[in-house]
Amino acid sequence: MLDDLKKQASIAALEAIKDGMIVGLGTGSTATHFIRELGVRVQAGLRVHGIPTSEESRKLAVEVGIPLTTLREHPIIDVTVDGADEVSDGLDLIKGLGGALVREKVVAHASKKVIIVVDETKLTGRLGVKAPIPIEVVPFALEVARGQLILWGGEAKLREKEGKPFLSDNGNYILDWWHGPIDQPWALEKQIKGVTGIVDSGIFANVASQVIAATSAGIRKLQRAE
Repeated sequence: MLDDLKKQASIAALEAIKDGMIVGLGTGSTATHFIRELGVRVQAGLRVHGIPTSEESRKLAVEVGIPLTTLREHPIIDVTVDGADEVSDGLDLIKGLGGALVREKVVAHASKKVIIVVDETKLTGRLGVKAPIPIEVVPFALEVARGQLILWGGEAKLREKEGKPFLSDNGNYILDWWHGPIDQPWALEKQIKGVTGIVDSGIFANVASQVIAATSAGIRKLQRAE
């Protein structure tokens, strides 16, 4: 059921993709649906170029025939379509449970428009209620960064995969910080970024232009207030 909702949201996002666009390709289960559906449109004649936010998305885009480009060639992206782990009432986000948060944030901030596609379980009144904040950290700075996060409150756990530290595509570690409900996402995002050794966090404040949420009652399109 949830997978069907994710696919519905992804298909709805395709309405924003026009011929000749540079498209940011997100990472994660919902973004995977979007990339596959975009590939179908490309095979039918749609002309776009994609900029993937992870190696996983790059491989899938190649598999489905989406031509790729780079930020060097196209530093301004027309639209990025990506998923999220949490979406607040104010359309702020927590992202990064898939481990691609830094590249996702780079691509998002280079985009004229960011469309977030989710199923209804990702919607929440306040961030931090359902998901931890993923934080990418340089391995050398791991304990310094973890100590600072714990000092601010909550638990910071090193993400592991198959018994070893999970490595991002950038070769860094990820701490999952259970901070609790977040009152001011933009302020906390800036505070985390100020710690030397932390590359970035999974808080995406004031980034989403639109959220497309697939619910059991149908598609909801939420616009950021100007």
